[in-house]
Amino acid sequence: MSEQQIPLLEMRNISKDFFGNQVLQDINFKLQKGEILGLVGENGAGKSTLMKILFGMDEIRDTGGYGGDVIIDGKVVDFSSSLDALNLGIGMVHQEFSLLPDFTAAENILLNREPIKPSFLTELFGDRLDTIDRTKLESISGKAIERLGVPLDKNMLVSQMPVGHKQFTEIARELSKEDSESAGTIRLLVLDEPTAVLSEKEAETLLVAMKKLAKEGIAIIFISHRLQEIIDVCDQIMVMRDGKIIKEVPNDSSVSIAEIAQWMVGREVSIGSGAKRPYDYQKADVELSIRDLWVDMPGEVVRDVNLDVYKGEILGIGGLAGQGKLGIPNGVMGLYNAGGTVEFEGQQLALNSPRRFLDAGLAFVSEDRRGVGLLLDESLEWNISFTAMQVENKYLKTKLGFIKWRDQDAIEAETSKYVKKLEIKCTSTKQKAKELSGGNQQKVCLAKAFAMEPKLLFVTEPTRGIDIGAKSLVLQALKEYNQQKGTTIVMISSELEELRSVCDRIAIVTDGKVHGILPATRASADFGLLMVGAGKKVANE
Repeated sequence: MSEQQIPLLEMRNISKDFFGNQVLQDINFKLQKGEILGLVGENGAGKSTLMKILFGMDEIRDTGGYGGDVIIDGKVVDFSSSLDALNLGIGMVHQEFSLLPDFTAAENILLNREPIKPSFLTELFGDRLDTIDRTKLESISGKAIERLGVPLDKNMLVSQMPVGHKQFTEIARELSKEDSESAGTIRLLVLDEPTAVLSEKEAETLLVAMKKLAKEGIAIIFISHRLQEIIDVCDQIMVMRDGKIIKEVPNDSSVSIAEIAQWMVGREVSIGSGAKRPYDYQKADVELSIRDLWVDMPGEVVRDVNLDVYKGEILGIGGLAGQGKLGIPNGVMGLYNAGGTVEFEGQQLALNSPRRFLDAGLAFVSEDRRGVGLLLDESLEWNISFTAMQVENKYLKTKLGFIKWRDQDAIEAETSKYVKKLEIKCTSTKQKAKELSGGNQQKVCLAKAFAMEPKLLFVTEPTRGIDIGAKSLVLQALKEYNQQKGTTIVMISSELEELRSVCDRIAIVTDGKVHGILPATRASADFGLLMVGAGKKVANE
């Protein structure tokens, strides 16, 4: 790419603090037209805050603004709202979805920018009686989807979509602004963890689309914890740590994942692969037995799952997106309507009753941390202690046998223990969950489950959207919890190598059924064959 005298974007001497807590300090970088900048750093490094400044978000202005200059095309800009950023052609796709579940993909893509056409009553009563031009709406949304090159049905309701398609809808919404009169032609696109919710195949499709958009002249800031994707697609790599730029380098053949990880966390990071501990499931008792399970979960196919989980093991469940791996724990734990039989410790438990499973000693860390896992407006203390308090009467003081009240000292001690153990970055244990970065929110969900001391723990996508250093910490915490407490863990993940690094056995789900179960030490290719429905069907090999 040829150098241009005036960059599309320059951020100069940017600083930001939240109530005395310095989160950004002396940030300087430039971005040229058609360039893809890979922005990486640990959760809490300041990446999302920096992008919120660029996008003119209310959260920045409401907390005292920022220091330094944002410069577009050589001119200093001062956005009074995100609409100003949109009008200059800056689009942003955030980590968390902002879609209306009862609207179609097309309707969400053009939400608040719907093309209208006058009716015969317009001349009499004014433009309040204009109607939506459905033909044009579908044409514009279809064009945006086509630019992405993804199999997204523009007429599907968001509530019925798999999570990956929701992400594509968000990105298509930004691209559709090219054909909108209410926003400037898209020139700079910020993608904040867009592949965190995508399968490997979906992520590959998105990376191809990003390269295509860059060739069209659109600059992209790509935030991702999947470091191989950063290497595969970016022109420049910028590493942040503790609110500062630690490294900014061109992406060439000399840059490795290990180097980037070390720049991010300031130390060497290794997750490893393959199960290392000796574990023989054949000498253990079956703790959880699932038979003929079906689950009615949008975007997931669970039609006939049969699976035995042995006491004390770490069982992984993998498979391609939408094939059923996420539906299994959501159905067993009662978040979606399910049928079949589930036995725990030899006793059959009635499905579609979450409390029964919690009372029996099972716990669940959902992949949907904001929708299911957290009380966003409550403190870390309340988030970590609440379920254990409700289900197990923990953190309570009792008087006269029936008067109960909260043991605040015990709650504070337990929360502080997990903040330290899981390295949750927060201002205090009283900080609200919604104020934490996505990765730190995930750690809070894990701490909440650990506080219950369950006999069996389902944990789905435990490292989704968190950096490589935090990922190593979370996976190690799961292994230690299993070994120290004897808790059986069923871990569901889209990342095969992550499963191989932690689990004893891995079950692969294809087309709503368990297609095979192999030891975690088996070659990745063997699991790949099972994922695509090939290979000999095996059970408890």
